Amino acid sequence: MVKELSKQLTLHYGKGFNETNLRNFIKFVQVFPTSEIPHSLSEKLTWTHIRNLIYIEDALKRNFYFELCAYERWSVRTLQERINSMLFERTAISKKPEQTIKNDLQSLRDKKELSLDLTFKDPYVLDFLELHDTYSEKDLENAILYKMKEFLVEMGSDFAFMGQQKRITIDHEDFYIDLLFYHRTWKRLVVIELKLGKFQAAYKGQMELYLRWLEKYEMREGENKPMGLVLCAEKNKEQVELLVLNNDQIEVAEYKTKIPDRKLFASTLHKAILEAKKEFKDIANINEAVK
Repeated sequence: MVKELSKQLTLHYGKGFNETNLRNFIKFVQVFPTSEIPHSLSEKLTWTHIRNLIYIEDALKRNFYFELCAYERWSVRTLQERINSMLFERTAISKKPEQTIKNDLQSLRDKKELSLDLTFKDPYVLDFLELHDTYSEKDLENAILYKMKEFLVEMGSDFAFMGQQKRITIDHEDFYIDLLFYHRTWKRLVVIELKLGKFQAAYKGQMELYLRWLEKYEMREGENKPMGLVLCAEKNKEQVELLVLNNDQIEVAEYKTKIPDRKLFASTLHKAILEAKKEFKDIANINEAVK
């Protein structure tokens, strides 16, 4: 039927109605059956953007890419790279309850409020740094500086680079912040510390020291308190959970300098999502039982 309709429409109206295009139109109507694509999205996305997105079957994942693509104004190429790198599965929001995801996406669309969960990822994919098997923290930092444009794409468009190895002096002793950024939407400084090995509990104290110093000496009127991101090769999940770092405005995430086998990578991420959502469900059941 589609093939025959394509012939008739092409005969009457000319190019643009081949079978592939008609199937794209059908898919579009299936995704948006009762209303047009939201005006805020149609203003910022081309048909090529939309055509790539409507074939994502999971509605939450599809809406995530619709909203982030419009907000950060990704090119079609960047959008495809984000999908291929499994951005949704790596972003903290994917591990939250479904209603939380919907609420955060709605706030992004209506109020332009970008939540932490929509921004921070785990792991970060830094394959563009082209690092060899053996490298130091300094090599990692220098590679990021050399590839700052690509690094900012991975981090998110609202991050602005402020400096590297920022020296701070406390009790006549010098300390050096690896990388310092400013996030325009959150209106706060963001410290990024780079670590080669596993996460260690001592990193929390180091990050807290940096954040309190920045809060005391660098925070300006109207800004929010600084926050930190510890990027390490491995997380040590239980240590991170026991330290309750989120309450202290500190995030911990792994980074990958090489993209693992895609099937294995996808399996690992999906497993992490299922485990996280099970934990949320268990906590909700306990709270309900207590009530």
